[in-house]
Amino acid sequence: MRMTARPENAHQARLLKLLRDDGPRSRAELGDVVRLSRSKLATELDRLVELGLVEGAGLAASRGGRRSAIVRLSPALRFVAFDIGATSIDVAVLGGELDVLGHVSEECDVRLGATVVLDRALDLLGKLRDEGLIPQVHGTGIGVPGPVSFRDGMPVVPPIMPGWDRFPVRDAIGQELGCPVLVDNDVNIMALGELHAGPARQVDDFLLVKIGTGIGCGIVVDGTIYRGVSGSAGDIGHIRIDDDGPVCACGNAGCLEAYFGGAALARDALAAARDGRSAHLAERLEHAGALNAADVADALGAGDPEALRLVREGGRHVGQVLAGLVSFFNPGLVIISGGVAGLGHTLLAEIRSVVYRRSAPLATGNLPIVLTELPGTAGVIGAGRLISDHVFSTSS
Repeated sequence: MRMTARPENAHQARLLKLLRDDGPRSRAELGDVVRLSRSKLATELDRLVELGLVEGAGLAASRGGRRSAIVRLSPALRFVAFDIGATSIDVAVLGGELDVLGHVSEECDVRLGATVVLDRALDLLGKLRDEGLIPQVHGTGIGVPGPVSFRDGMPVVPPIMPGWDRFPVRDAIGQELGCPVLVDNDVNIMALGELHAGPARQVDDFLLVKIGTGIGCGIVVDGTIYRGVSGSAGDIGHIRIDDDGPVCACGNAGCLEAYFGGAALARDALAAARDGRSAHLAERLEHAGALNAADVADALGAGDPEALRLVREGGRHVGQVLAGLVSFFNPGLVIISGGVAGLGHTLLAEIRSVVYRRSAPLATGNLPIVLTELPGTAGVIGAGRLISDHVFSTSS
């Protein structure tokens, strides 16, 4: 097994992250940023070239003297991303700058268990390998839809993932691929994706609310994911709205997730179709035999009043919880993401209305609440960001 090259000191680590985040730079530009002497900078960059992490890329425009050499990350760098959701798997291969070189996905129920789901993820990776996209894997980032012990690289008592509790995901995939592996909650990797390639690039403190089968929140503080003591920070889907509310998958009653999210929306859409409140949803049910968030989105687009009511009511519940978070955390940005976010601006407008009305004016005066600009890719980009942060560091 060939070990992945790593930076040998903090200067090299910073140079690698600059080249990852900003693309190719001249040696002179890098010197301006890292404030190293010309000779020290040359020594560190030359060592990174020897390690196979960096290479020359021509000459920059003159700044009045000799033209400075451009350096870039090696085009041979490869990171693998597994974004495992409740009902789907996304697998991607990314270059050193976290550009997506190949991306495949398929529907898959996480309840099939760790062995089955991870084998499917590896099969999907095999398709990308067959396309010649992976000369070597330098690191793999994995997101899963449940609480994760980040230190141990495994899910811990995940409510919607039977058979996954304390399964050694990191070690199993690391042994299979022969590279460093990190595992995190899927919402956290989506937040990292937004931090790297979305509007959050300009913000140090923000919230990423994922509304999928369930509801979770990625919390970014000073550009870093906040995971909490045991890795369960951001589990907002299980904040209680009403003691007398519907029973949630976690076993409690009245959780936000029991009111809204993909599973709750499908439940309510089914009831609306069966009792005659929505002719559009009844027709979809008869045709497909089941309903999901996409069906509600179609009904909403067709002007169905019951679909509109369901979406507004769901947005109101999300806004109710989010208003408390905004008053407490005072973020610079809130991003709404996940499959149910495909309901679009009707959902967003209701969430905004409740948050702006209920939160303190000082917290919301300059607070953008926006839909993701990275639908379908935030998770894989974030998984790449997660593992590249690790590989481009001096920590073991």
